[in-house]
Amino acid sequence: MQIALDPYMFRDVPLLQLPGVVADLGYEWIELSPREDFIPFFRHPRVDLAGVRAFRKALEAAGVGVCSTQFVQRWSGPGEDERRQAVRNVKRIVEVSTELGVPVLQSEFNGRPELPEASEARFFDSFEELAPVFESAGVELRLEPHPDDFVEDGFRAVDLVRGLDRPWLGFVYCTPHTFHQGGDGPGIVRYAGDLVRHVHVADSFDPRGSSGLRYIVNPPGSTARVHQHLDVGEGEVDVDGIFAALGEVGFDGAVCSSVFAWEERREESSRFMRARIQELVDRW
Repeated sequence: MQIALDPYMFRDVPLLQLPGVVADLGYEWIELSPREDFIPFFRHPRVDLAGVRAFRKALEAAGVGVCSTQFVQRWSGPGEDERRQAVRNVKRIVEVSTELGVPVLQSEFNGRPELPEASEARFFDSFEELAPVFESAGVELRLEPHPDDFVEDGFRAVDLVRGLDRPWLGFVYCTPHTFHQGGDGPGIVRYAGDLVRHVHVADSFDPRGSSGLRYIVNPPGSTARVHQHLDVGEGEVDVDGIFAALGEVGFDGAVCSSVFAWEERREESSRFMRARIQELVDRW
């Protein structure tokens, strides 16, 4: 099992210095989330192959590996221009990840929740174009239903992944998104079974609590998907129940600390999460 850090709180650290920082925090693995000098959100990669090779050397020197390359692209539209650009970007992302020696990519469904059928159709268009690219490169893809995607419910997202029916396709469960996926984290994990290949770990509050006033968004009726990525224990996610379910289904993938809330104490938070995740893995 890989215990990794999403280093988003350390995105100001120069890329070649990042492996050393991650190693000092006690991690052996990085989940390489979007950053401006490598693979940005929604855009084409900003790194050349020489830069990838230099980063690979820095990783080797620090004794740190990259468990997955994460990208976020508008491959589900809503417009065809955005979709075509996203497909072009993902093809290059596959090249970068392959050169880095990372056989796992992870992403989100994207699209628009108010246009679920059209977004799903665009997603399938992109998937059909990219499936041969993934297969030729020998990479695995892991997908997450993110708040504000065309599919947000965890059970329905598992159905979609299962329906695509590719051995190299898996499901990402994100614990701080539990309440946007329906609230039943352990149930989703059990339902997914061996499709669960990757877990993001952080805490969040249940917006349904206190008569829907656990946190307040103005104006009333806003469709904003408010949630947090807190240290485990600071919110209301049933993290123990989720890890117990992971143990039941024989999970042996990547577990990633995904806290973003505490940049002012990012070292302390990251070290705490490394120890807490190890405790959960050992217990369950």
